[in-house]
Amino acid sequence: MADKMSGVLASAGSVLTRAVELDKTCRYMEAVVCYQEGLQLMMDVLKIAPADRKEGYRAKIKEYMARAEELKKKVEEEKEAGKYHEQLRIENNSTGHSYERLFGRFLDEQLTLVTVEDPYIRSTHQLYNLLRFCEMVVKSQAKVKTIKLITGQDDHPDQISMQTKRLQELAASLLSYNVTLEWEFSNTLHDREIRFNNGWIIKIGRGLDMYKATQGKFVIGFCDFDLRKCHETTIDIFHQKHLNTAHSVSS
Repeated sequence: MADKMSGVLASAGSVLTRAVELDKTCRYMEAVVCYQEGLQLMMDVLKIAPADRKEGYRAKIKEYMARAEELKKKVEEEKEAGKYHEQLRIENNSTGHSYERLFGRFLDEQLTLVTVEDPYIRSTHQLYNLLRFCEMVVKSQAKVKTIKLITGQDDHPDQISMQTKRLQELAASLLSYNVTLEWEFSNTLHDREIRFNNGWIIKIGRGLDMYKATQGKFVIGFCDFDLRKCHETTIDIFHQKHLNTAHSVSS
């Protein structure tokens, strides 16, 4: 029992330490998630802790719970005022930045429309990035009905044909999940952003193409983007309270 408690306590400590780090760098939404995970682990510790240590653990739980609630309130207030802004800096060669980790927290049950603006969804690996992004959306709790892509095209006819064929193939696959893929081409598009019609707007310096190529197809990180090294980039997260929601959740 003592060994089990030590293991759970160590896990709780690690998660709560991460929560405090995120809190200090103003990454409040992520901090709340870590506080909640850490608190659940602390509750597990409390169940098996000796009687003479329970009071100390209860005090810690109360302290972290109060901070988590304070941050949740702060995030909601900033969202209501249209002032929420969070910035993530991804270091060169860093890992642990899969689409699920970066965007999963924004895919709630209110989400029905995702718009991806990225001028470079053209080559094969960039189209695979879009595919993986769509897989994340399909697996989530969100009730997404439409994914809209705005991207650019190359001048070479063979490249245009390949791009169109892959998008058509992806669209046919998404239909089996009751999701429609729409796309349009723009030769003047420069910005890279993802808009969710639940109010979240994500601006990414490198767009979806933030991952470095692996040294081969049978190496760690080829399939799992959490293990893939990244290029240096910055991600800015905003919340627009009154974002136009043409695709609202049907009653």
